[in-house]
Amino acid sequence: MRRKRREKKRIMKKAFRIIGIIVVVVAIIAAIVASMSAKPSNAEKVWDTEMTLGNPEAKNYFIIYSDLVCPYCIAFENAVVENEEAFRKYIEENDILYEVRLSDFLYEYGETNPINSRYSAVATYCAKNEGKFWDYYDLAITTVWNNYFKEAGKSAVSKMSKLGKEYWKKIGHQIGLGETFDTCVDNDEPLAEIEKNATKTAKIANGMPYFKLNNYTSSGFDLSWGWEYVQMYFQAGLES
Repeated sequence: MRRKRREKKRIMKKAFRIIGIIVVVVAIIAAIVASMSAKPSNAEKVWDTEMTLGNPEAKNYFIIYSDLVCPYCIAFENAVVENEEAFRKYIEENDILYEVRLSDFLYEYGETNPINSRYSAVATYCAKNEGKFWDYYDLAITTVWNNYFKEAGKSAVSKMSKLGKEYWKKIGHQIGLGETFDTCVDNDEPLAEIEKNATKTAKIANGMPYFKLNNYTSSGFDLSWGWEYVQMYFQAGLES
């Protein structure tokens, strides 16, 4: 009788050990599957935090691929800059992380390869490296819009061909950038980073500007459109 009891206990212990091992293995597998299926956070997807606005872990993630010599990009962003207070309120109330992915895309991949696409990108990245991306970007947008695209539209791209680096450096001087900035622009210091981002953009974007607003994607923006059309794009992103 005692022998049977001992044998029964031995079998039960063995069964419990097996069950315990199975539970541990299942837990490990579940953890591996969960880690593999977990989506990266917005902060992990961002190309450069200096070019973002809003909560890094926001529910919504809006991206614009842009070029400062692209008239349609400037039309969109000028509408944003002209309504900056409403824009910032909008991204805060709707929990949006907004990122600009700027490069010299038109110089690298455009039909006419405008050199000021590169000059403008270099100057903007030089400003970014001094912590003044948004100051420079916003002023460059309004300057280029008012000087060229507002009246001449897309034909202004050819008119801008005569501009040199001094045009873009003067915009930096207006926000307090000085010798370090000028040297950076003259020497094309951030060019490798810009070219890398242009290459990545070419693999993603279909036209300029290109939008990825959550799961909604689109390209282009009419020169006559304003803030109400920006909101239409954003709403499409929120509903996607």
